[in-house]
Amino acid sequence: MMTNRSLVLDSRPEGKVESRHFRMVEAPVAALREGQVLIRNLFLSLDPYMRGRMSAAKSYAVPQEIGVTMGGGTVGEVVESRHSSFKPSDKVVGMGGWQLYAINDGAGLRKVDDSRVPLSAFLGVAGMPGVTAWYGLNKIIAPKPGETILVSAATGAVGSVVGQLAKSAGARAVGIAGGPDKCRYAVETLGYDACVDHKSSSFAADLAAALPHGIDGLFENVGGVPFTTSIEHLNHLSRVAICGLIASYQGAPTTLPNMHIFLRVRFKMEGFIVSDHLDLWPDAIAALTDLVATGKLTYRETIAEGLDAAPAAFIGLLDGQNLGKQLVKLV
Repeated sequence: MMTNRSLVLDSRPEGKVESRHFRMVEAPVAALREGQVLIRNLFLSLDPYMRGRMSAAKSYAVPQEIGVTMGGGTVGEVVESRHSSFKPSDKVVGMGGWQLYAINDGAGLRKVDDSRVPLSAFLGVAGMPGVTAWYGLNKIIAPKPGETILVSAATGAVGSVVGQLAKSAGARAVGIAGGPDKCRYAVETLGYDACVDHKSSSFAADLAAALPHGIDGLFENVGGVPFTTSIEHLNHLSRVAICGLIASYQGAPTTLPNMHIFLRVRFKMEGFIVSDHLDLWPDAIAALTDLVATGKLTYRETIAEGLDAAPAAFIGLLDGQNLGKQLVKLV
């Protein structure tokens, strides 16, 4: 009998997440019932939204339950199937959670072909983060050639895709990232026209210098001071896509923007959750996969080794220590 290992939420953090908030559990893998598949998870996706679900506060999704395996996206291989749509050796993406094995009834499970792009990419550039970038940029900001698009967390899993898609649309892409190394990567590898270090004491002046013609579209992943500083540069009738507010996820106070700019600039601001738009995922994933396979979309992964490393990797993600997509390799 196979043994499963999983990480459960042991207590709710108030403020910063710590390793003590998780607990490892071992249990036998249950026998499959008709209509189920057993999946060996190969990679686990770590994402900022998980911090919000660790809280009991009302949100767009139900809170993570105490004592239950942490939820999360995974890519893996079917090892046993009693489901007509899946067979052993199929590679699948789903919400397998923070564990080695997952049993699924087929709901939300999607077969993928890793012959063109690496399997891990379906959790990042060709998965949920990539679709998030694709939707927020194309459906909310809708950049036009010659416009300036500003992207916070520019080298993260979402932001790195946004910048490249904005450039391919003929826009000028400016990024915000934490530290000179990330800013250098944004410009030299991802193709941003400029990148500003939000950790610098001259951040406000540097941002102004990088935006001589203002901002036509803002893709916001961070919130906090970078956001309130950025919106002062919004152009008339600009568009703002609110994807995430990671600056406040670890208990830091939320900084409100200057409300007068809403009337003065008359910009459109829209928050979005990409899972509300599942009908668009097939088109987005097909387009992103083609771009990756043909070398037109660059991506980077930060990979932690082993399930035991997941808590520390997640904490590092919230503190901005990763470059690109944060994953955990489970085998």
